[in-house]
Amino acid sequence: MNILGINAYHANASAALVSDGQLVAAVEEERFNRVMYAAGFPVSAIRYCLKTAGITLNEVDHIAIPRSPWARMGTKLVYALRMPGFTRERIKVLSSFAGIPETLAEAFDTDLKGIRAQFHRVEHHRAHLASAFFVSPFDEAELLSADGLRDFASTMWATGEGLRIHVHGSIAFPHSLGIYYTALTQYLGFLKFGDEYKVMGLSAFGDPVYLDEFRRILVGEGKGFRLGLKYFSHYRHGTEMSWRDAEQTPELGRLFSSYLEKRLGPSRPAEAPVEQKHKDIAASLQARLEEVLFQLVTEQRERSGRKALCLAGGVALNCVANGKLFDQASFDQIFVQPAAGDAGLALGAAFHVYHEILGHPRRFQMRHAYWGPEYSAAQIRTAMEEKRIFKDGLDTSELSDEKIAHATAQYISEGDVVGWFSGRAEWGPRALGNRSILADPRRAEMKEILNRRIKRREAFRPFAPSVLAGSTGEFFKQSHPSPFMTFAYPLRQEKRNALLAATHVDGTCRLQTVDRDANPRFWRLISEFGRLTGIPALINTSFNDNEPIVCAPGEAIDCFLRTHMDTLVMGNYIVRKPRAADGERSTTGSTRVSEVSR
Repeated sequence: MNILGINAYHANASAALVSDGQLVAAVEEERFNRVMYAAGFPVSAIRYCLKTAGITLNEVDHIAIPRSPWARMGTKLVYALRMPGFTRERIKVLSSFAGIPETLAEAFDTDLKGIRAQFHRVEHHRAHLASAFFVSPFDEAELLSADGLRDFASTMWATGEGLRIHVHGSIAFPHSLGIYYTALTQYLGFLKFGDEYKVMGLSAFGDPVYLDEFRRILVGEGKGFRLGLKYFSHYRHGTEMSWRDAEQTPELGRLFSSYLEKRLGPSRPAEAPVEQKHKDIAASLQARLEEVLFQLVTEQRERSGRKALCLAGGVALNCVANGKLFDQASFDQIFVQPAAGDAGLALGAAFHVYHEILGHPRRFQMRHAYWGPEYSAAQIRTAMEEKRIFKDGLDTSELSDEKIAHATAQYISEGDVVGWFSGRAEWGPRALGNRSILADPRRAEMKEILNRRIKRREAFRPFAPSVLAGSTGEFFKQSHPSPFMTFAYPLRQEKRNALLAATHVDGTCRLQTVDRDANPRFWRLISEFGRLTGIPALINTSFNDNEPIVCAPGEAIDCFLRTHMDTLVMGNYIVRKPRAADGERSTTGSTRVSEVSR
């Protein structure tokens, strides 16, 4: 039984393949076409999933699409009359969905009649809920999905029991936590699609002095919430979006109104300095989101008495709020799968079909995030030869598995910034130890070094630590696992010096807990660093440079060569650059090449 989930014509286009109840592959299209948050139709992602499963398109039994044109039809008709321009654009998108069978047949050069799969339309938020619950470790849990807006809903809460998800309520257009956060992100001058995480990081530098105003912008109401619509513009004219083009990053039109500027002052131009007022607005924005989120899930817990919670949707990637849910809402266990945003819709739609439509028992639990492409030693060496690594004066060694962890840990402990390329690529927006840039968390200067030499990003954004799972409670005030870097925990005061470069200004860390069974290679590296330094943790940031996380060996090499990374580890190869006079590694090589046998 093969079920293919496809998130198409929407940001974070992706595909996931479930075979006999087991996840086989899941990946975003951006990993292949190198376009951030790529939309369009995910042909490459689908092709990868089929190849990994060893099947052809004609062997797929079911295809699940996380979009339902029939959901909330009454609400859609009302707004169709109010916003004809917006409606025409939505009709174009829906027509693309209607043509998915033909698009698949053309992309895979097959006869449409040869596609024997049954197609299923799954409502957006049901797919989100399924993406969390059906891969969680829980037989029963409270569920919440919250994001921008799709299928004319922004939020849905439910209970998961065995093979069923029982929906208890939802919030429809135009009210949305995602639109609330995105509109204020735009107001603060962060205009690119997906910039909300920047504001989440900025919020720690401010105080929520505008909280009273934000309680008018986002209003708690009964069991849910509503937007103070005069602060927004999307409900009048719809939202300008570019979802269909796979070759460009999606764009959103302005979501906030002139009334918001009247109340808070002029919006910040993107190129203007970030002032204390902007930090305080970010803090107020985050604080109000947390208040409403805590209200929603606390009501769920009190109604049911359950102490397990699954979160999905873009709001579920707000690790600052997630980390507070244990204390603020009294949950004992919380699960957020690594691609909780819209990429995860492909995963959720497939499992919804497998369990809720077909009635098959649950057989899978997501214990790791490594569902993307993997490259052999031969493919890595070929890429190194094509990129002239062995001829451009770089110091290159090939080590055994036993020696690779020790050598890499030694270099990191001496101050090297290391590009780490290993195994299958991660599913979701976080690098989790297979496509990572790693550094020493003890060095206070390392945050500035990473920003200046490699990432070239805003100085206020924090870096995250990867910590051995068994050491979580030793370092942090919370010991609940965070394997997908979806929780931020307060660091214990006595451990501040151990993680100087990975601790945010508010004393928290957005951490990844690393389990030996989930990633033995990465676990071994952190363990070796711990043996050398006494600190079983590393700074872990995504292996990229203002681009999607690298996927293939050639992309890793290109990123390594054009930045001032010191060392590259790919499989069993270690490549090091010579140091320049200022102590930094060169972006070109000029020293010897050595080969060390296994």
